[in-house]
Amino acid sequence: MVVRPILQFTLNPTGFCGKPFTMPRIITEEREDIPMQKEQNTQPENKMGVMPVDRLLLSMSLPMMISMLVQALYNIVDSIFVSRVNEYALRAVSLAFPIQSLMIAVGVGTAVGINSFLSKTLGERDFGKANKIAVNGIFIEFVSFLAFALIGIFVSRPFFASQTSIQEVRDYGTAYLTICCTASIGIFMQTVFERLLQSTGKTIYAMITQGAGAIVNLILDPILIFGLLGFPAMGVSGAAAATVAGQIVAASLAVLFNLKFNKELHISLKGFRPDMRLIGNIYKVGIPSIVMQAIGSVMTYGMNLILEAYGVAQTVFGIYFKLQSFVFMPVFGLNNGLVPIIAYNFGAGKRERVVKAMKSSILYGVCIMLAGLAVMQLFPGQLIAMFDADAASAELLVIGIPALRIISLSFAFAGYCIVVGSVFQALGNGVYSMCVSIARQLCVLLPVAWLFSLSGNVNLIWWAFPIAELVSVGMSTFFLVRIYRRIIRHIGEDTLGVSE
Repeated sequence: MVVRPILQFTLNPTGFCGKPFTMPRIITEEREDIPMQKEQNTQPENKMGVMPVDRLLLSMSLPMMISMLVQALYNIVDSIFVSRVNEYALRAVSLAFPIQSLMIAVGVGTAVGINSFLSKTLGERDFGKANKIAVNGIFIEFVSFLAFALIGIFVSRPFFASQTSIQEVRDYGTAYLTICCTASIGIFMQTVFERLLQSTGKTIYAMITQGAGAIVNLILDPILIFGLLGFPAMGVSGAAAATVAGQIVAASLAVLFNLKFNKELHISLKGFRPDMRLIGNIYKVGIPSIVMQAIGSVMTYGMNLILEAYGVAQTVFGIYFKLQSFVFMPVFGLNNGLVPIIAYNFGAGKRERVVKAMKSSILYGVCIMLAGLAVMQLFPGQLIAMFDADAASAELLVIGIPALRIISLSFAFAGYCIVVGSVFQALGNGVYSMCVSIARQLCVLLPVAWLFSLSGNVNLIWWAFPIAELVSVGMSTFFLVRIYRRIIRHIGEDTLGVSE
């Protein structure tokens, strides 16, 4: 007889805001029909279970940090090129951000669920189940693409009409967003296949795919926007076409690298049927991550509505989001390396490695954000000046310089909160991250921004960001203590305790 640990979820009625949380604990199930050794467990231990943690974290994260820095760079360059069309074109691209962010939220959030579930399964040495998780993950990412293609066709124009009364901005934005959504197959396939590489520790290939996509985008941007080398001048539509072309190139490379180098997974669609049980397990972590990131879309949309009365302030807000991605993306790359490490060692019962990875990541994340804070405080004018949108430049500087300095104060706390949120997701408690994100962006940031907007002083609105981040620090710390007591300190024991 074998006593097998299985994951069970119980409801804790004392959760945040009176809502129950699903808390995992390990119970045992006696089974007569389970052999002592799975036939699949003949492969050697993955490096995530044996390599020194700091070296492992850097080897897993640095390629992703570099590739995401390149992605952030081409997002900024993309907007710089668009700003040379005119300020309305730049504003249109900025107003498209909530839908683009929602698309990324669904793709990346689903991939976080795939990555966490898959890494934990690999840590348990169940390679047959890991293959099924990978294939089902690819399937649901494709379904997500179909959904956003429909959004691009039917929602783009009314979406822009709700944010601005300027017809030129509406026309630019509708053309841009329609292309980005209907041709979004690249971003969804790129996301899932890169996460399959990350889950087995092959982050260098994910870096190559993202870098290649960024380079293609950078090359095509001026060609398609301004009509170089015999191509017609497409303006904002050219920026969208360059973006999706880069994504498709990256996705193609990610598929190729998985088939050629990812020997721990054997991906085959032959005889495939969706497994709703596995898909449900993916979304147990994925849905909170999707909701958490999608909340950012809601917040951005709400801020655009609040800032509409201040004209060019909408453009400033869009510029800030492009610039802040250059700071946040390395931290997200760090998290991409952290999640599979924690999930794998959680599955393998190695508590010390989980704690070490968490502490090191918090330190690195905070240092990155402090560096970003310093740059925003010292060089706000130079950063805004890169987006030289014709006659609006002077007004952009007047509104943009204090905006960058005030909003960036939140960076001092954001690195800690982002890393801790990824720890929650890796341990299968993405609902904690979701609650923190809801409170920060919907319960604090938007209401405070709206209240400050009643003063008529746009500079007061920006203070909503550091105020909201302080709330995020408090909640993140509360949940971290909670999850440590309930889960982390019990990793490797026969059962996971639930006492406080």
